[in-house]
This record gives sequence, C-alpha cells and structure tokens, in this order.
Amino acid sequence: MEDKVVLLDYWPSSYGMRVRIALAEKGIKYEAREENLADKSPLLLEMNPVHKMIPVLIHNGKPISESLILLQYIDEVWHHTSPLLPSDPYQRSQARFSADYIDKKIYSLGKRVWKEKGEKQEATKKEFLEGLRTIEGELGDKPYFGGEDFGFVDVVLVPLTSWFYSFEICGNFSIEAECPKLVAWARRCMERDSVSKSLPHPQKIYAFVLELKQKYGL
Repeated sequence: MEDKVVLLDYWPSSYGMRVRIALAEKGIKYEAREENLADKSPLLLEMNPVHKMIPVLIHNGKPISESLILLQYIDEVWHHTSPLLPSDPYQRSQARFSADYIDKKIYSLGKRVWKEKGEKQEATKKEFLEGLRTIEGELGDKPYFGGEDFGFVDVVLVPLTSWFYSFEICGNFSIEAECPKLVAWARRCMERDSVSKSLPHPQKIYAFVLELKQKYGL
C-alpha cells in the first residue's frame, strides 16, 4: 500500500519550507494543503489541537507536528534515500544541537529584526549577526554543515535565507558583508532543486513583510 502523505503548510513559513525541502530531498510525493492562519481549517485544528499551527505532516492519517520533529520523522521513516542526519551518534547529537540553536537564537531574533525600530532594533540586529557569525564559524570552509553532503542543519537554516532581504531592508544592514561564507553557502544550497523550488522569492517575502507591518501598525 502506497503511503498517503499530506502537508498542511503556509507559503511564507520557514518552518514549512524545511519540511518541503526534506520531502523533496527524499523524493516523497505528497498533497500540499495551504492553510489560512487567520481562519484555520477544521483539519488543522483536529490534527494539531495543542499548538494549532503549521506545518503538520499527516502520514497515513497520523499527524506529526513541529518542524524539527518532522524532519527527524521523515529521515527515520524514509531512511533509504538521502539521509539528513549523520549515522554517527555523536555527530547526530551535534547536528541536533545546532538545529536547536538556530531555532531558539537565530530564528527568534530574525523575526524581531523586521518588527522593531530604533535602539531596540539595533540591539536585536547586533545579537542576530552575532548568532549568524557563530553558526558561520561552525560551517567554516565546508560546503555544507555536515561536510560534503547537504543535510539536517542545512535544511533547518536555509529557509531563513529567503527572509534575509527583508531583514536587510528593514534593518538597513548587509548580511553578506558580515557573513560572506554563510551567504555563499546559501547560494550553494539554492543550486539544489529541493531548495530552489521550496523557497519563495525574497521579494515576495518582503511584500508579505510589508503587509504584516501595515496590519500590525509597525
């Protein structure tokens, strides 16, 4: 029996982009259902009653939520192709640590860069760039975070790069000037179909950010 895979998603969500990339890397066919987060579908409320948020993967009727958990689930279930996590337990733990850092530090600060103004924004911007430099140091001179192969940490971080343009415009700074190796890595990732077809154009994201700023009176 063929797997039935449904993804509840929202196009500008970096967390949703992660899952799209992972599914594409594995070559998994799925049904994509776009959610309206202002008017959540009964299916979303049923499948993720705790957080009521996307992304949610429904695999043969069973829901899995939270993007990092989702990526690990996808990697474990479809383990025969394109492994995302390393096989070595120590390296696997380090990849999970990096993903946790990216989620708690870089993603959370990125959201604040475009929302805040003045001194508050300057402080957030400084902290955000420090976080990017930390993760860039981990990348070093490797093609990808895991070495030669595109993997878990790359999938976790690369969706945020579609928001870089918005951060730069709203915060008046250049990520490439501060983190050239990281931007080169992002370009390298974009050469992969799984990434380029899963990430919206930065200008489209910026138009979305402008809508949000107007909506919230920022």
